[in-house]
Amino acid sequence: MKKGLVGLTLILVLLCVLGATSADATTVKMSYNGPADEVNNAVHYYAVNFKKMVEEGTKGKIHIQLYPDSQLGNEEERMELLMKSGLNQPIINVASYAGMAPVLPELYAASIPFMFDSYEAAHIFFDTGSYWTKLKDEFKKRTGAVLLEAVEEGGFLAFTNSKREIRHPKDFKGLKFRAMDEGQVTLYKAFGASGIPIPWTELYMALKTGVVDGQMNPATYIIIGSLYEVQKYMTLANIQYSDQFLVINGDLFDEFPEEDREVIVKAAYQANVATRQMVEAQDAEQIKFLEGKGMQAYTPNAQEMNAFREIGQSAYVEWLKSKVGKDWLDMALNDAKIANEKAK
Repeated sequence: MKKGLVGLTLILVLLCVLGATSADATTVKMSYNGPADEVNNAVHYYAVNFKKMVEEGTKGKIHIQLYPDSQLGNEEERMELLMKSGLNQPIINVASYAGMAPVLPELYAASIPFMFDSYEAAHIFFDTGSYWTKLKDEFKKRTGAVLLEAVEEGGFLAFTNSKREIRHPKDFKGLKFRAMDEGQVTLYKAFGASGIPIPWTELYMALKTGVVDGQMNPATYIIIGSLYEVQKYMTLANIQYSDQFLVINGDLFDEFPEEDREVIVKAAYQANVATRQMVEAQDAEQIKFLEGKGMQAYTPNAQEMNAFREIGQSAYVEWLKSKVGKDWLDMALNDAKIANEKAK
């Protein structure tokens, strides 16, 4: 009987301790785009790993509640929520360029086409570059929020089209491409093609009916959109590195003790390393899948890549000068050059 009472007492004490721990925990909302699908949504894969690492690293003092599928609002609404003062709505957000650029247009300097020769070069650029360090400081000054990571969300963008294999910029002449923004229109025009703005939801039919001949996207989106059914040729030209950005409410971050801030920063990076490994392995398999569906994938040689870079990058940078200061552009391009050399 006494043993039973002792056991019951221990259980009650344990429940009280767990209750106290739970009551003392800070719950943080983490929002991002896309479904709660670890296989097909790399950002969700990242969020799941980040949540686990933070909760384990802080021993449950910080609890992260995930809100996929933009449940806390669209890009603009989530950024507004993120930048609000006070701790009533503690939030972490994974934002795309659409969410970040209105408050930090200098970020576009990281999207200059053909900047990176490899994934490793992109990693070096964002992990150690002076541009990225300065950009994070600038974001904190303007918004009060903290920019932590450039989260890898997919493979490099590739060109696809239904007409002919593209090995050199001259092969674009006369073709019509779907453009996502003014920058892509500028890029296609430099190659002798035309860029036509078309929403993602209308892209498949536009390709099928010949409104446009081609588009650019990572392999994962070509699969998601079944674009392989209406596209035959794919050029793996490392056009742009596909990423989104982990940001956290500044009041919330500053409120945490230093040891917890260190856990968050470390978790943000380590979760990104895991996501990079997943994305890059998946990208290689996805390209094989597309080839199995009848697409012809071509990887330009060094001479051909130089031609893409010289023609396309210069036109894109000239367009960007109206939005981003020359010092930011020069810094980003210089960091990319250093990263490419280190990655060789």
